[in-house]
Amino acid sequence: MLLPEIAVLIPCHNEQAAITKVVTDFRVALPSATIYVYDNNSQDRTVELALAAGARVYREPLQGKGNVVRRMFSDIEADIYVLVDGDDTYEAKSAVAMVKMLLDERLDMLNGTRVTQIAAAYRRGHQTGNTLLSGLVRRIFGSRIKDMLSGYRVFSRRLVKSFPALSSGFEIETELTIHALELSMPLGEMETPYKDRPEGSTSKLRTYSDGIRILRTIVMLVKDERPLAFFATAGLILFCVAIILSIPIFVEFSRTHLVPRFPTAILSTGLVLTAFLSLACGLILDSVARGRKEIKRMIYLSIPFWQGK
Repeated sequence: MLLPEIAVLIPCHNEQAAITKVVTDFRVALPSATIYVYDNNSQDRTVELALAAGARVYREPLQGKGNVVRRMFSDIEADIYVLVDGDDTYEAKSAVAMVKMLLDERLDMLNGTRVTQIAAAYRRGHQTGNTLLSGLVRRIFGSRIKDMLSGYRVFSRRLVKSFPALSSGFEIETELTIHALELSMPLGEMETPYKDRPEGSTSKLRTYSDGIRILRTIVMLVKDERPLAFFATAGLILFCVAIILSIPIFVEFSRTHLVPRFPTAILSTGLVLTAFLSLACGLILDSVARGRKEIKRMIYLSIPFWQGK
């Protein structure tokens, strides 16, 4: 029986408290897999401990999870990719069922939806932020993924090798999700236990600054992938503001046939023209976005799904 080549990808930054257990647990859960640890400028013993645990260790000097994921996706050749954080918050044995589901249902991405009863597993504000951001993406791009910011995922080769990976930080999960949704890839989710970090390990996610970066990424991806909706909405807002500003002018003109608020009239006219210009930009960029989507789809289809039996 031909088995798929599985690569476990673990991005790390100062995870000496957890990396030994993460590597060991995945070697037990997926004994045929190759474990890759990509160190991102750690100042502790992460590299030393990962090597001792049996992982293949490489370094990525550009700081940020997105930079590490981009490097891993570029460097590593495999049939199935398991991406997991190096902080020991995810259960390694869940990967067996996740890989099986990905192969059985011929999915391109299987998302590990986090399930926990431990209040400390989520820092204050993380769960609320995840719910809001995931809900926003579901509303715009489709409700196929519940836990958009999960760091535990399994991918097919064709998703990994067709993913542009433009993000540099924690917004990489958002980019991955929207990329798969926009290309209508076969997706799935599986619940997996989620626990708090071991003692001595600290979260690198900054609730507010990284939350703003993720929100900005969503807005930019909406602009790039849905330009007509983006610019039409902007145009509608400008048009409504222009109408509101012009109401007193029309009321005064109907009474006196004078335009005493000339600067406001000019501003209203400018806003209306800008609104129509925004709509025109949306129409033009929508055609461009469709062409880009077709190219990405063709690249994705040029990479075969694993055909082993």
